[in-house]
Amino acid sequence: MAELQRRLAEFARVRGWEPYHTPKNLATAIGVEAAELVEIFQWLTPDQSARVMDREESAHRVRDEVADVLAYLLQFCEVLGVDALMALSDKIDRNEKRFPVT
Repeated sequence: MAELQRRLAEFARVRGWEPYHTPKNLATAIGVEAAELVEIFQWLTPDQSARVMDREESAHRVRDEVADVLAYLLQFCEVLGVDALMALSDKIDRNEKRFPVT
């Protein structure tokens, strides 16, 4: 993950995009890209949505949007100094306490 974050930071740096990669802009970009992912599934039935990866055209779109969401999330974490994996681990720990197995 660190290598991907480095590559993303370098990609933005050499293009002069760093001034635009503020927490607000990156958070907004995450939302926009997540909405584009949702759009793929918008009018599908549950069964159709479960088979979206069976067709290369829709599978390609899903992979691209997942990559966009992840790229902006990694850049967001880099800018704010958030360890995404640690944040996820901590959240799972809290959820295990909040929602115990009954």
